[in-house]
Amino acid sequence: MAHALTIAFAVSAGSVLVSGDAHAASNSAGDIVGRAAAGTVITIENKSIGLTRTLTVNKNGDYQLTMLPPGTYTVRAKRPDGSTEERQVAVNAGEGTSANFEAQTNTVVVTGRLQRIDVKSPESSMVLNEAAIDRIPVARDVTAVALLAPGATRGDSRIGQTTLRAGNVPSLGGASPAENVYYINGFNVTNMLNGVAFNQVPFEGIAQQQVKTGGYGPEYGRSLGGVLSITTKRGTNEWKGGANVIWEPESLRGKSIYTEAGKTTGKWLVAERPGGTDDLKANVWAGGPLVKDKLFIFGLVQGADIEAKSYGVSTQTVTKSTSPRFLVKADWNINDSNTLELTAFDDESKDKVRTWGSTVPYQTPRGAERLPDEYTTGGQNYIAKYTSWLTDDFTVSALAGLGKYNRGSNVGSAACNYIRDDRTSAQTRLGCATTSSITDPGANDERKAFRLDAEWNLGDHGLRFGLDNEEYKVVDGTKNPGGETILIKTLAPGSDLPSGYVNNTGAPIDFLQVRHFENGGAFTTKNSAYYLEDNWQVTKNVMLNLGVRSESFENLNADDKTFIKVDNTIAPRFGVSWDVKGDQSMKVFANLGRYYIPVMSNTNVRLAGAELDYTDYFVYTGTNSNDAFQLPGRGAQLGERTVSGDGTAGDPRSVVDPNIKPMYQDEFIIGAQQALANRWTVGAKFTYRKLKKVMDDMCNGPGAEAWALSNGYDADQAAIIGESINHCFLYNPGGDLTANIDLGDGKGLSEVVIPAASLGFPKPERKYTAIELTFERAWDGVWNLQGSYVWAKSRGNTEGYVKSDIGQDDAGISQDWDYPGLMEGSYGDLPNDRRHTFKIFGAYQVTPELRLGANAIIQSGRPLNCLGYYSGNLDTVSILYGSSSFYCNRTLNARGTVGRLEWTRELSLQANYQPKWLKGTTFSLDVLNVFNERGITSVQEAGESARGTPSPNYLQPLSFQLGRSVRLMAQYEF
Repeated sequence: MAHALTIAFAVSAGSVLVSGDAHAASNSAGDIVGRAAAGTVITIENKSIGLTRTLTVNKNGDYQLTMLPPGTYTVRAKRPDGSTEERQVAVNAGEGTSANFEAQTNTVVVTGRLQRIDVKSPESSMVLNEAAIDRIPVARDVTAVALLAPGATRGDSRIGQTTLRAGNVPSLGGASPAENVYYINGFNVTNMLNGVAFNQVPFEGIAQQQVKTGGYGPEYGRSLGGVLSITTKRGTNEWKGGANVIWEPESLRGKSIYTEAGKTTGKWLVAERPGGTDDLKANVWAGGPLVKDKLFIFGLVQGADIEAKSYGVSTQTVTKSTSPRFLVKADWNINDSNTLELTAFDDESKDKVRTWGSTVPYQTPRGAERLPDEYTTGGQNYIAKYTSWLTDDFTVSALAGLGKYNRGSNVGSAACNYIRDDRTSAQTRLGCATTSSITDPGANDERKAFRLDAEWNLGDHGLRFGLDNEEYKVVDGTKNPGGETILIKTLAPGSDLPSGYVNNTGAPIDFLQVRHFENGGAFTTKNSAYYLEDNWQVTKNVMLNLGVRSESFENLNADDKTFIKVDNTIAPRFGVSWDVKGDQSMKVFANLGRYYIPVMSNTNVRLAGAELDYTDYFVYTGTNSNDAFQLPGRGAQLGERTVSGDGTAGDPRSVVDPNIKPMYQDEFIIGAQQALANRWTVGAKFTYRKLKKVMDDMCNGPGAEAWALSNGYDADQAAIIGESINHCFLYNPGGDLTANIDLGDGKGLSEVVIPAASLGFPKPERKYTAIELTFERAWDGVWNLQGSYVWAKSRGNTEGYVKSDIGQDDAGISQDWDYPGLMEGSYGDLPNDRRHTFKIFGAYQVTPELRLGANAIIQSGRPLNCLGYYSGNLDTVSILYGSSSFYCNRTLNARGTVGRLEWTRELSLQANYQPKWLKGTTFSLDVLNVFNERGITSVQEAGESARGTPSPNYLQPLSFQLGRSVRLMAQYEF
């Protein structure tokens, strides 16, 4: 009897004993790997989806079953001596699970409760399935879940902003929020216009989310930050379904807030105002077998009724969204060796906006209503994936996908100029415009992608190789409503304007800054790659991952002519993982790799398209008309028109350095992980990332002209060189510039190499250093706890593909590197630098019916700048950029040296009730940010209205922590 009990306990504990992960290639499938005596027959079975596979262990004692759908598998081993052993394992997408049957035993040691760890992979990864996510009180979106990972920080609220919400993209591992890549069922859904948006399935359709923050293998690319991968739900052999209603009422939210200048203290004061968001969603889903063990279907439909009310200084808005979303997934087990998956989902949302004038700032009385607006985001996606297990040792999969993303707008007030009075801290909007910038009504993106992945088990060597191709077409365009954006400002005595005007009147004068901007066109971007990796089991306890990825990028202009083409960049990846004791209880690992990111399509639009951009300055006469379409009173012009774009698109060969290299980063990680008793694990990791190349536009024509005059070119040729560079060249800042320029000598384009020293730019720098400490107590049906502390430092002179200092998400065409003056003093603590971050979350099953959960984060504040009009002597053009340099009130303040924002703290709680008296029913209450902490997360860093004129809006808070919200859910499942 004792013998039988011992065996039973060993089998039941099996899922714990083998829950560690091993390396896997696909981000939508997983592997089972292990060791057993040569000749052992291994059979795996997932009864829920009718999948069974069998193989014989090779002479080296290794086996590997690859590209398996996520789920719970029974693994059976029949040894050559006839003895058998069986256990349950959980397979996660993007990872592998170990199941070793090396020796038969009739005893169980006390360490059977050890939480075995991943000893095969050097990747930094967090995986949460649906059940784990449901136990955490967190906002129901991909970014909120990703922010649970160590080293993840929320990006600037202006980056990726939409009509319904502030920017919601994470910064991972010190990279900018535009440098992540997003997958759904293996298909890349990143919006490649600028990288700060992505397609999403309804949250209830997510089966698992994985976040890779470093050390990932060569199958992944096009990212310097992290990889966020979603696996959707699918049908099984049992019909299951459900419905729920999720409500976040406005009445239970923390009040909306605004800021105003203190009347006596000179500080910014925070006050409550009406408004908020009422969010109601309903989901209905079902899945099951159309043909048992062969053909499965899953479908989900989400309805929504979201209304957001906002009350500002001079306007009020009500934004409504009622767009439905859906997800459908079909899985066909063609036979024991071939499967086909089809996924379709739609996340298109139309936000309808009504706007009124405000008769009382920040309060409910309304003035006249303006014409309505409608903004569209998201679109339809279709994915097909075919997997074939050609032999026991060779597996191949092919994926094809079509993704669409609509970014169009229909602005009712398109004929109205945007007019704003900036003379006081309460910036007042005049006229009838509802927005400062109008996106092309037909703006949209379309991605066609194909990838092939293969795995070949050769005993001690596991080869993985593949390729992927993407073609991305974008239609984009932006213009000012009414043709001009008009700002009313004050110019102090002695101050000057970018137009060259100096206020020598001895008194302040009010002036108009009038800007005209328009661009647009249709553009194509092509990205391709192939990779090869050898997972070499050097010894029983040491695994080496030796890989390389080659990427190619091609960007075309509006005439379908190539203006950037880079072939075969080489990105090596090296990793080592050491199972120190040989029992999956302790791992030491390291990783060294290079990572490239594509040239975003925004570069096509801004650099290779036709762009007209100029600004004029006038005396303000103070005679605003009651006619909303009429311009405010203009007096004499102050100085000359400043022109940034003349409305023409240049020869594609004359806007890009032909020797340009894509943006890339090198990374080094070393760490250790230790399993402890009672399902605990602890870990420590050191990460170092260094940006090696930056790709951006440079416009220093005066510097190029001065160099030409000193190096044998006559005055006319030097002027041509200067004018050509003034139109901006895309190149690698900090290096020599090779420019193709027509010198007017009848020879056409001639290659001109301008030394880096003559252009006056520093070398680009971005260094991220982090020490990460983690702990986890795995869920056992009663409780779990997980947390981390990260000390991190992100320093340099460029954030990367965005510029959070000013809320600019012009990937590849930021104002950095345009002129030397803009980079003077730019080295320091970067916007995503959060020196200290504490995270902890967990759950406890109080009774069989009641579960409680908690989630807390404490984080140090963001570094601050004082940005102003350039006052140095490196160039005479940077002043045209307004409050954009690190000179402020004629004093140079290096990046991040004027202080930091305060720490932020947030606690969220959950109560989940599943009554026995109504089986299948769940009632859930989540309170996010329980204490309604409203820490400031970003401020206005522009410190001047004109050179020498302090801005009344400096340090005005721009965004806060989201206020307290209450989420109520009622759900029924069968």
